[in-house]
Amino acid sequence: MSKFKFLFLCCLFFAGLLFSGCETGTVTDVNVAMPEHRWSYINKVSTIADIKDPSKAYSIFFKLRHTSDYRYSNIYILFHMKGKDGKKNSRRFGFKLAQSDGQWLGSGSGNLFSYTLPLLTNYHFPAAGKYELVAEQNMRDNPLPEVSDAGIVVTEQKP
Repeated sequence: MSKFKFLFLCCLFFAGLLFSGCETGTVTDVNVAMPEHRWSYINKVSTIADIKDPSKAYSIFFKLRHTSDYRYSNIYILFHMKGKDGKKNSRRFGFKLAQSDGQWLGSGSGNLFSYTLPLLTNYHFPAAGKYELVAEQNMRDNPLPEVSDAGIVVTEQKP
């Protein structure tokens, strides 16, 4: 075996080891862009989480990006979860987005501010299967201006 071929195989082997350990544990990660930066009641964010192992703990997050012209210091959303049994669970969440002095709490990039906000942590799904997850804005304004996009992330929690 030539020296070059041996070196190539070694590099390939170590690259395989490196990338095999990089599993993120993300079950689903979806973002929905809001038309003209206006989130209306009908623009619901939805995704399917395919849960293989209900004995594991999961975290569910709501993601939000808004412009610096967003006029509120908070946001309210309705979060719905429906399992294979057809039973729908709904809950209202309120999140603080700015300090009392108007300073945004999210990470900023130019005119956009991003948040990843916890909905459920250390959550155990009741059974394996597919779950429909839906988030909708629950503010008085319809549409809610200056919201760029919103999303849902489900991740496996590390033991």
